Amino acid sequence: MPTTFESRLADRYGSLSDALRQAADFLRANPVDIATRPLRTVSRESGVSPAAFSRLSRALDYENFDDLREEFRASLGRRVQNFADRAEQLQDAHGRGETAFLDDHLSACQTNLALLADRIDRRMLEATADRLSASRKVLLQGGLGSTGVTEHLAYLASFHTDNWVMAGRMGASLGGGIIGMDARDAIVIVTKPPFANRSIKAAELAASRGVYVVVITDTPACPALQYASSRFIVPTESPHFYSSYVGTLFLVETLIGMVVGRTGETARTRIADVENANRTLAEVWSG
Repeated sequence: MPTTFESRLADRYGSLSDALRQAADFLRANPVDIATRPLRTVSRESGVSPAAFSRLSRALDYENFDDLREEFRASLGRRVQNFADRAEQLQDAHGRGETAFLDDHLSACQTNLALLADRIDRRMLEATADRLSASRKVLLQGGLGSTGVTEHLAYLASFHTDNWVMAGRMGASLGGGIIGMDARDAIVIVTKPPFANRSIKAAELAASRGVYVVVITDTPACPALQYASSRFIVPTESPHFYSSYVGTLFLVETLIGMVVGRTGETARTRIADVENANRTLAEVWSG
């Protein structure tokens, strides 16, 4: 928990009203929710009014609730180094052959997968698969280092449906992909530090139109999480100079498998048709 928040609360807890104590207790018990979810959602789940959270913020000498939230985000968000600094660390640790990079990287990836399996909200995963399988259109957005994993997701989805679309592909407008979407649709956004500005803006615009927003990231400090209907924070620690995408790839492959499992005969028929078409077009080797 954030030290400054704790010290302020310790000094003034005894003077708070029952409503403000209830709000403070919820903050202490649910730091990730406070850092990532809109105030109206926090209010609904805590049973405390938004006004009480605002009053608590002022009682603890914050300018407003957003300032208090930023402290939680800063505390929970892992320290993100630039790629050059991490490359230097990699060279220092492995460049002289003192330790095996393969072993260290394998261990980190195995740990990430184990943590993901242990920590993931399975009810949220099931609800997300239900919502995506029922959506009229699913837009996929991933910029910078997250582009590849969303391209892979789009490729897998193309076998079972034609309504999952990669945003901004081949120069297409991201805004054009979102305009016309509404509560019947969904967008899946993968974004990790350094965050692609387009991805954050896409989450905000889609949420404003009632679109179901799925955000996959690796830190509660991700600014797109405040717009998310479903959110997944994936462990990505690695001795590499960039964050590992092994856990993220596992998650999106799991998600697409769950969606296909919900679409029954329709998906099986389309997958077979796509495979036949690929052979007809000689897109796959058949020697």
